[in-house]
Amino acid sequence: MNAVKSVAIALILAGTLGLAYGSFSYTKETQKAKLGPIELSVKETQSVNVPVWAGVGAIVIGGVLLLFGSKKS
Repeated sequence: MNAVKSVAIALILAGTLGLAYGSFSYTKETQKAKLGPIELSVKETQSVNVPVWAGVGAIVIGGVLLLFGSKKS
């Protein structure tokens, strides 16, 4: 399998997951204060929404690459 097909399949999978879940969250740790040997840090959970158009666009681009990306001109 060549690189174009791998990228196409990855785009299709990412687009499908984006449409299925709609958002993802991650934890960000920030250091708030350091007073001598004592450190205070805060863990924040942030959420990122994946737009529907981005998921559909990734699927369409992946499909186009899968169909026409490996053909020689």
